[in-house]
Amino acid sequence: MRATALLLLAPALAAAQPAVPEGRARARDLGVAPGVLAPGRWNAITDVAGVRVGHATVVEGDSVRTGVTAILPHSGNPYRERVPAAVVVGNGFGKLLGVTQVQELGELESPVLLTCTLCVWRVADALVDTLLTLPGMERVRSLNPLVGETNDGALNVAIRSRPVRPEHVRAALSGAREGPVPMGSVGAGAGTVAFGWKGGIGSSSRVLPRPLGGWTVGVLVQSNFGGVLTIGGARVGEALGRHPFTRALADTGARTATPRTPAPGTADGSVMIVVATDAPLSDRNLRRLASRALLGLGRTGSYASNGSGDYVVAFSTAREVRRAFDAPRLQTTELSNDGAGDLSALFAAAADATEEAIYDSLLAATTVTSRGGTVDAIPIDRVRAVLRR
Repeated sequence: MRATALLLLAPALAAAQPAVPEGRARARDLGVAPGVLAPGRWNAITDVAGVRVGHATVVEGDSVRTGVTAILPHSGNPYRERVPAAVVVGNGFGKLLGVTQVQELGELESPVLLTCTLCVWRVADALVDTLLTLPGMERVRSLNPLVGETNDGALNVAIRSRPVRPEHVRAALSGAREGPVPMGSVGAGAGTVAFGWKGGIGSSSRVLPRPLGGWTVGVLVQSNFGGVLTIGGARVGEALGRHPFTRALADTGARTATPRTPAPGTADGSVMIVVATDAPLSDRNLRRLASRALLGLGRTGSYASNGSGDYVVAFSTAREVRRAFDAPRLQTTELSNDGAGDLSALFAAAADATEEAIYDSLLAATTVTSRGGTVDAIPIDRVRAVLRR
């Protein structure tokens, strides 16, 4: 445990994995690039300097398809060097653990971890165990782990066994790294379903031009929700006959369900959205930033259905706004509402990067089979054909 805890404080040295599996794609490969702002080097949340992402994918037998994804805001001790943060709830049908303290104090004191619904508490317990072993934590008696989830029980049919174990959490934390973010059916996205197709992890970023501050906004999503899939304004879900209303509307394009193919897409499920920025924002303005991510979610065809848990966690990595846990007073320098750095551009970046990250979560995902059935990866050639119309 001690070795793993120390790894939490230093960049991981593991070999980088490709962002997208062979044969899959990202939205920009199809000519889809939301907004007018440019992405960062990796077009991922890790374009925000210091942010690292790690996955542990858990596949066991024919019944376990799940995992853990860890987002670390910086390379230091997250408890002792806290970052301002905010949580926005689009639809509260979920089990986001640690949310009330973040809302009350406006700060994050742990990495953000994502997993499956019934694994939240085991993941939080393992995260707390790991953090308490860090240097300087010997007298800590209160810790607020932030752990989000989506329900991957359709493919992860052994979800009741709560198959994510402490070693998986430690692997995600110690394997977190900067650079390309593996996307698709990995980590917390291993068993998720979105718009009736295989969902998963997606990420994107935007860099503001210097006249607007030069800040970076990065987004990572765990997609497990539905609606009528829309890509770049094209109604892909309708064209491919897979959306929640195909049967009720008797759409002629609807596919006949078979044991291998799920019924046309359901709208229920959940989505976790994590927004990071290096702009020096207070928790108040981070809440405003997070709310714009929901606009990007809506562009993809979601309408925050009754059974969907839609959450956004936003944090700033800027040193000017970090909060030492033992500081008697905080002296921070935050971006002004009316200053040279344009908050509106940051808002646009959050919406655009969220939209693209959701597309990437689908396009990068691979077909997954379990005892619960098979969920197909969205057919890229057919998506490309719809986009060309």
